[in-house]
Amino acid sequence: MLWYFMKIKETSATLRPYEKCLKNGPEYLSDEELLAVIIRCGTKDEDSVSLSKRILSYGNPDNGILNIMYLTMEDLVKIKGIGNVKAIQVKCIGELSKRIAKSQRAVKNSFTTAKDVADYYMETMRHLKREKLMALMLDSACNYVKEYEVSVGTVNSSLASPREIFIEALHADAVNIILVHNHPSGNPAPSTEDIRMTSRLKQAGEIIGICIIDHIIIGDNKFISFRENGIIK
Repeated sequence: MLWYFMKIKETSATLRPYEKCLKNGPEYLSDEELLAVIIRCGTKDEDSVSLSKRILSYGNPDNGILNIMYLTMEDLVKIKGIGNVKAIQVKCIGELSKRIAKSQRAVKNSFTTAKDVADYYMETMRHLKREKLMALMLDSACNYVKEYEVSVGTVNSSLASPREIFIEALHADAVNIILVHNHPSGNPAPSTEDIRMTSRLKQAGEIIGICIIDHIIIGDNKFISFRENGIIK
């Protein structure tokens, strides 16, 4: 590791991520410098900041910091200088950021608007490459009871079983359900199948006294609410 410490020592103090962070705070670090602090070291041919730049530009240079979400473990280990340890570090950063974003919104614990729901799920679902359907189960005052992962589908479809959804709701004593799923394309416009499936679930819920009060489709930093758009009432 001597080569690493020599490389860092030879670098101007203004360019050392650790020293820069100590002096000014993490908010003054670039995306590459923040990632460099996490992965700690580069290779014998490049420092950690240069390696971080290659990670954030791998595949599509426009992705930038979002590459932490988009790149898989398999993608990361294809990058020269990235082994399993660094790949795990990068993916854990992405997972932590998603959980932090979700936890901040969970403090409210009440979902009275479509935006409340969209904010809660946006960071955990907008980067997914496959459709995931969630059932957010609420009490009569629209307070959180539990969430249930109904299905993970292909790149353009998910499968919903009314029986499984309502069994979970009955076990949880939930009286309202908001369906949430993502569109990997980034476009939240509902498909004909999305509308048909929602109608079928709503009709089934009415029979047993559990109301499907909305279905929200998550796109890339945008969403569509079936209730707000008059698709369901």
